[in-house]
Amino acid sequence: MVIGGAVGVVGGLGYAYSAGMFGGDALPAGMPKTKDAAFDAWIQKMAKSSPSDPKDTADFKFITFTEKPPFTPKHKSLMAKTLTDEVWAKYKDLKTSKGYTFSNSIQAGVLRPHLGVGLTMGDEECFEMFKDMVYPIVKGWHGFDPATQFHKSDLNAKKLKFDKSLVAKFEKYVVSTRIRAARNISGFSLPSGSSQEDRLGVEKVLTQAFAMFDGELKGTYYPLGALTKEQEDTLQSNGFLFQKPGPAQLLGAAGAARHWPEGRGIFHNDNKTALAWANEEDHCRIISMQNGGNVFEVFARFCNISDTIKKAAMSNKADLMYSDRLGFLGTCPSNLGTGLRASVMIKIPLLNKAGPHKLEEICSQFDLQPRGSSGEHSEAVGGKWDISNKQRLGFTEVELVQKMIDGVAKIIAIEEKLEAGKTLDQAVKEAK
Repeated sequence: MVIGGAVGVVGGLGYAYSAGMFGGDALPAGMPKTKDAAFDAWIQKMAKSSPSDPKDTADFKFITFTEKPPFTPKHKSLMAKTLTDEVWAKYKDLKTSKGYTFSNSIQAGVLRPHLGVGLTMGDEECFEMFKDMVYPIVKGWHGFDPATQFHKSDLNAKKLKFDKSLVAKFEKYVVSTRIRAARNISGFSLPSGSSQEDRLGVEKVLTQAFAMFDGELKGTYYPLGALTKEQEDTLQSNGFLFQKPGPAQLLGAAGAARHWPEGRGIFHNDNKTALAWANEEDHCRIISMQNGGNVFEVFARFCNISDTIKKAAMSNKADLMYSDRLGFLGTCPSNLGTGLRASVMIKIPLLNKAGPHKLEEICSQFDLQPRGSSGEHSEAVGGKWDISNKQRLGFTEVELVQKMIDGVAKIIAIEEKLEAGKTLDQAVKEAK
């Protein structure tokens, strides 16, 4: 079902910069300055002298850099570290067949020094065209070398080792389980480089996929621009609603918020255990979730959603963006490979008393990341921790979910030993 009638309408073309468009500033309103006077002046010069880009809109302008950016010490991204004079000379004048330029790709990382990656992909072609930037960044972020290694995908939930006794333990300690990843459709630009036509084309494929969902996946698609106040409040209260990215954020600085909210929307099934976001950071973010700790059920549902989106893409003579070396492709190189985050919210009040560092030490043995109430390295109020996989690339989905299961099983075993009166050192040593 689709709420709100027509999915979208192709609007007008973009606009070039003109004096006074942003109140005398060549950057969108709200775009923070770096507070490095020389660099900020350079950015203004680049923006004001940039020619019109066909992707420009009334409230967003892509910048054409005619010089290699003079990065400041504040620029921490892998992009800034990788962009040598040689790489700049090689790529500065290149653009993909869909019109995404190298300047477009580095824009967010130039404007926002705090970003860790600093490079965005505007379409599938970028990964090969800008390979001398992409591959070193991938290696630096994931510890995986796509020049020499290959990625494999495995979406067969039946391969998980998760027997009934382990399910029972997870149901006792785990509050909720969630698995999410992104999927993008070949032939269409990614959100940061998308035209209105491509964005609406993606939405059309996705709504076809949502219409194919049956059984427990059957649900409703809500176009973001057609939400009633009641629908918006309901989606907000369930934590399903996503907002327009601001200019200070990666997506806002990269141009992924153009033509908002056209082509964006939210799907969820009637049971509220399957969720999909259309045209936010990627074409589709898919999320499978439920209360309790039955990881198998959550992963099986996730696989079903992914497979159905692939079928819908193939019915439109397309496929999902995928590379043998990089796995599932997406806007940010940090989310390649499986792009998967499998997590549980677990309540462990006794182990919690040891503080975040002890739990981090245990989780590191399984390449997991614990997050407390205020994110990484923080305490957990009420002993509730979010535990998830760190890795994305170089392992299959089954392998990453299994690592999460094995690590959480170890944590539960330690908590059980503590409940039995063991000391922390004894519990860690004896837990199996």
